[in-house]
Amino acid sequence: MRNLLLVICALTFALSVSAQPLRESTYATKIRNAQESLEKLDYYNALDYYEQSYDERKDYDIAITIAKLHYQLRDYKKAASWYARVFRRDKKDEYASNRFEYARALKMNGEYDDAIEEFEKYIEWTTDDAMKELAQAEISGAEFAKVAEEVEGLTVTNVGNKVNTRSSEYSPYLDPDGNTMYYAGANTDELIVMDGEEMTYIKVYASSKTDNGWGEPSDVGQAVNREGFHTTGGAVSKDGRRMFLVRNLLSGNVPTESKIYFSEKGSSGWGPANEVQGVNGEYLATHPCPGELFGNEVLFFTSDMEGGYGGMDIYYATYKGNGVYGDPVNLGPKINTAGDEETPFYRDGTIYFSSTGHPGLGGFDIFSAVWDGARWSEPANMGKGYNTSLDEKYFMLDQEGYTGLLASNREGTRSLKSRTCCDDIYYVNLKKIEIDLLARIYDKDTDEPLNGATFEIMTMVDDTPGNEQNKTNEGGNEFAFPLELDMPYKIIVSREDYFPDTITFNTVGILDSKTFETAIKLEPAPVYVTFTSEEPIVLQNIYYDFNDDKILPDAEEDLGLVLELLEEYPKMVIEMSSHTDARGEDAYNINLSQRRADSARRWLLDNKEGLPRRRIQAKGYGETSPTEITAKLAAEYDFLNEGDVLTEEFINALETEEQQEAAHQINRRTEFRIIEGPTSIKIEETRLIRRGKTEVDEPVEEKEDEKKK
Repeated sequence: MRNLLLVICALTFALSVSAQPLRESTYATKIRNAQESLEKLDYYNALDYYEQSYDERKDYDIAITIAKLHYQLRDYKKAASWYARVFRRDKKDEYASNRFEYARALKMNGEYDDAIEEFEKYIEWTTDDAMKELAQAEISGAEFAKVAEEVEGLTVTNVGNKVNTRSSEYSPYLDPDGNTMYYAGANTDELIVMDGEEMTYIKVYASSKTDNGWGEPSDVGQAVNREGFHTTGGAVSKDGRRMFLVRNLLSGNVPTESKIYFSEKGSSGWGPANEVQGVNGEYLATHPCPGELFGNEVLFFTSDMEGGYGGMDIYYATYKGNGVYGDPVNLGPKINTAGDEETPFYRDGTIYFSSTGHPGLGGFDIFSAVWDGARWSEPANMGKGYNTSLDEKYFMLDQEGYTGLLASNREGTRSLKSRTCCDDIYYVNLKKIEIDLLARIYDKDTDEPLNGATFEIMTMVDDTPGNEQNKTNEGGNEFAFPLELDMPYKIIVSREDYFPDTITFNTVGILDSKTFETAIKLEPAPVYVTFTSEEPIVLQNIYYDFNDDKILPDAEEDLGLVLELLEEYPKMVIEMSSHTDARGEDAYNINLSQRRADSARRWLLDNKEGLPRRRIQAKGYGETSPTEITAKLAAEYDFLNEGDVLTEEFINALETEEQQEAAHQINRRTEFRIIEGPTSIKIEETRLIRRGKTEVDEPVEEKEDEKKK
């Protein structure tokens, strides 16, 4: 009965028959009138008769009935008071089966500690496993409510008296443009007559957004609001061309028929409503909402059809075209419970719905669950602000996802009877949080801006890459990206001639708009130079003291490179050669250069055990092999051109003494070349850079022609 009555409340929270003044009657007459009113589903008059009867005789059977009626009519304060009156004197647990509703009434009044105590008593008493499960969920919800904080940045405001009346409004839905709101209601502040010629019908209305809030509502027309039916719904398809609605027949306050229809919008407005084929049956079908599953258009809706998990369940049916849908499919036990699940709304892979079976702050709470393409996630309570200790239903969001609507009987609602009997429509606004990333790319060694990098950013869910964006900025070093809320990210920055860098971070817990600024410094990658067997390889950092062949410490790094190459190319045989400039005697220069080449060879053999002597041939050339200028040397010395040969005659013809000395310096060199083995080798460019001095140390009293060997 409870599940059915919740449906009644969803449709007719303030439905009543105007009561006529009662003449004094006997106790039996009052009881009979109360029972007759109850049989007619006339709850307000039944309650009036029962309260008169209780005043005459303090019968606790009547008191428990009064408590139930207050509960069914959503006056939770009076319901809790009447239940408490009974349970204070119920020493033998005669009314223990009613303790669940008593506990729930306490919970909906925000009396969470007392509610938990009563739910625990109920769990101890009942043998019904399904009810135990519901009671435990209620306890979990009450515990959550005690510590829950308001959702940051959320505002929920009444849409105003032009839309909301003292009777109930429900099923609000925004048109895709966000400027029109459809909703259902009686559009009256008077008691609603549900019988006879003066019967008031619930209809679908439209209200437009203005600078001063929502405007005066207008009936959407007879094509939708058919005479003789109560019409609810108003969910609109993404393209704004189809409206899904529900036509209801009532017996008293109870729906006896509830079927889903759709209307298509034309140039003159909404056209005649047609019954949706495939979803209706000998059961209640209500709360339609279009959505998508498995890549197909579907219709979500609520029903009490057989085979569910209890109360009202949420189903979907796949659209086949021409207004026809496939067989209804239950969303399963992760979404549906032994309680009631109602008012589904689908947006971008997330379903929002109201439930009394999942742990909530009050009666109906709003929950969300995410579809991953195969299954739903565990439903999550939307939190305090969206939900209160009372009822929240019909939650929906606009296309952007920051504003929406819901219906609630929360504090501040205008009501005909009790403060919580009726629902108003509320406007929901979540502060829009914009998060951006601004990254700048630099050279790690020089801190200079690095243009031409490629920036790749991707979301990471369970370590699996999701949405991915790539940019290359040839003209600058800055990259800007918008970010999603509560999302982990991975960034990969790459550029030619640099090692890539990877960064991870997330936007979880960000409560305000923010720009993340980060400097990413890329480490230069080795640049390799390829040499063929015909090319000599100059070792730029091998120097000797005047007239000496001793290997100095600065030379050891270059000789270490030669050792590495000999190891890398085990079949390679090299000639290690030394050269002087053209000044001095030929024989002296040949002898000195040979001693220096031998010294370099000896260092290599001494520092590599087992290195065969034959793999290194030492040769001193003196001044006989002047340097031929390469493109690299020409770029370094602007007075030289590629292909110049630095003979003594060429050097003496240079314009300045400074240029001549630089040319002699180029000729004074130690180098090696491949004479057996690989035809080419690769050497990291940085290993070939001159790092130290370029001239030998010589006594000043030496002859000019003996200097700089």
